[in-house]
Amino acid sequence: MINNFIKRAITGVLFVAILVGCILYNPLSFGILFTIISALTIYEFGQLVNMRVEGAKINKTIAMLGGAYLFLAIMGFCTNASQKGSSIFIPYVLLLLYMMISELYLKKENPVLNWAYSMLSQLYIGLPFAMLNILAFHNNPEYSSVSYSPILPLSIFIFLWLNDTGAYCIGSLIGKHRLFERISPKKSWEGSIGGGVVAIGVSFILAHYFPFMSMLEWAGLALVVVIFGTWGDLTESLFKRQLHVKDSGNILPGHGGMLDRFDSALMAIPAAVVYLYALTGF
Repeated sequence: MINNFIKRAITGVLFVAILVGCILYNPLSFGILFTIISALTIYEFGQLVNMRVEGAKINKTIAMLGGAYLFLAIMGFCTNASQKGSSIFIPYVLLLLYMMISELYLKKENPVLNWAYSMLSQLYIGLPFAMLNILAFHNNPEYSSVSYSPILPLSIFIFLWLNDTGAYCIGSLIGKHRLFERISPKKSWEGSIGGGVVAIGVSFILAHYFPFMSMLEWAGLALVVVIFGTWGDLTESLFKRQLHVKDSGNILPGHGGMLDRFDSALMAIPAAVVYLYALTGF
């Protein structure tokens, strides 16, 4: 048990250090990190589907390429790196078409199921990670330039980590009322509310040091991330329960797989983007 705790602690510290360091260092490290994360998470998703879903056999390589390219394409679009504008997405469209058309010739057991899971890998995993670019890069029309701001994408993960920690600690102490017992028996309303309070409390600190949003706007962002992050966690729990697996993978010793670590973010990121657009027009 002690060895497992040490393993979890070391993995957790390294995971946070790499994530925070790459986001803060520069746009290149940010882009490289999340391109790799997108590809690995989609690979893990494909591995689960191919091993656990009867009749399904998706092309993991093409799905990984699709997710990685989508991240880079949106990054290029947001930074104006592509002089051809939206045409940067054409190779991605071709990949999607290949996913569809290839099933006509491969004679696999259940091509419709393969289509469904292949497209789900892009919608559920590829698109949310790619949308991090919308949080990270901001146009300045006055100077016709684009700036990289790591604070917003980093804040999403800070709120999620604090929510998870607060929910675990408070839920362990006073959690009595189950939040969603059918899918996740250990989660409680007390823990979820406590985690949300912790995240919103820290949003006030961020508002003090980064006043490009008001205190109320920061608190609203934290609340959106907490709510949708919880739904993201429950969604992945439902997926794993359906496939009868405990962890999505074992790439992170003591912490499971990539989906286990980023399940909350996969819903929190798009929700944060929608919130900020609704709030300010971004």
